[in-house]
Amino acid sequence: MATTVLIGVQWGDEGKGKIIDVLTENADLVVRFQGGSNAGHTVEIGDQKYVLHLIPSGILRAPSTCVIGNGVVINPLTLLEEIEGLEERGIEVRTRLQIDARAHLVFNYHRALDGARETAKGDKMIGTTKRGIGPSYADKANRIGLRACDLLRPERLEAKFRAQSKLYNEMLATLGQEQLDVEAEWAALQAVAPQLGALVTDCVLTVQNAVAGGDDVLFEGAQGMWLDIDYGTYPYVTSSNTSVGGACTGGGIAPRQIDEVVGVVKAYTTRVGEGPFPTELLGAEGEALRKAGNEFGATTGRPRRCGWFDAVACRYAVMLNGVDTLAVTKLDVLDDMAELQICTGYTLDGEAIDDMPADSEDLGRIQAVYESHPGWQTRTCDVRCWEDLPANAQSYLNRLSELIGARVGIVSTGPARVETFYVNK
Repeated sequence: MATTVLIGVQWGDEGKGKIIDVLTENADLVVRFQGGSNAGHTVEIGDQKYVLHLIPSGILRAPSTCVIGNGVVINPLTLLEEIEGLEERGIEVRTRLQIDARAHLVFNYHRALDGARETAKGDKMIGTTKRGIGPSYADKANRIGLRACDLLRPERLEAKFRAQSKLYNEMLATLGQEQLDVEAEWAALQAVAPQLGALVTDCVLTVQNAVAGGDDVLFEGAQGMWLDIDYGTYPYVTSSNTSVGGACTGGGIAPRQIDEVVGVVKAYTTRVGEGPFPTELLGAEGEALRKAGNEFGATTGRPRRCGWFDAVACRYAVMLNGVDTLAVTKLDVLDDMAELQICTGYTLDGEAIDDMPADSEDLGRIQAVYESHPGWQTRTCDVRCWEDLPANAQSYLNRLSELIGARVGIVSTGPARVETFYVNK
């Protein structure tokens, strides 16, 4: 595997957690490089289901070392809860997890402001998870945030925390919101700081030493390319770089050290929250696809918007991120469909266009152009190699690969770890 970056090619929820779990079978080091507890990676192993928000999915594959990189924003209380939850299920965490000293922290005052601002937007809501991710990244950009290294300096941590809490309470008051109990919040933070502080280190050295030593290193992204703060459907995006560049700025790897980029796509398309979605299926068709795919957010439980595969959006994402290999998930969700549609182009105000508009208002007026493909109408979740896939399923995957310009290297036909195979053709 060498040094691999894994990203979502669509609007998130592509099944990255499962593919990461598959790829980490032989990984020595797994690095999460952006986002926060707004992410939810689901992995099913046998009859056990794990939902991870901050800890890299590689923690389920002993003896991999896992890193929460500097590009991640960490809620200390949420992280400790996640650690303890895994430990209760027999997973060794603390000897295998490192937190970069530069990673910024998320507190309840971030969450309170996030929720208050989102509610105030009314029908112009972005669709945030209200986990405080945006306000924490804003503090980072404003150079007033608290970082993981502050957990190692109790007096400095308390002074900064109290100053920020006062500032946020003033902002909450102007929005007519209830102010937080600073003493209670500090007591909770003070209790967890020593435990998490023991995991804090300079993870750039961890990463670079692993690469120099020839270890297999996997960089794990959250969300998806079209939620990237720079390249996504702004303003309906997350607050970090979900594209491959985020692995460099948030994970401690140089661009020339990346050997492969794996892009994860669903065999169809979903999106959570607000924002343009050119191939969205409304009414009974969208509901049927949501039900078949059990499309509800791992973090929020919100129903996902569902639609046909958008080759235009995926082609742009593959180009921008230099995707070498595609991992296609949830192929089995399409098993019962007699006919499938693939979006191969757009029209905007009657004019044909081949690429994603940079302006989200333009994207919202897009009309998708489709081509039809026959379904296979047979069960695929027991398939373990390319040759055993139905001919129409092979044809569908080959067409996706052709349209978006990347090779299909992994196919997932169900939620379980074993319902996955590599493609060698």
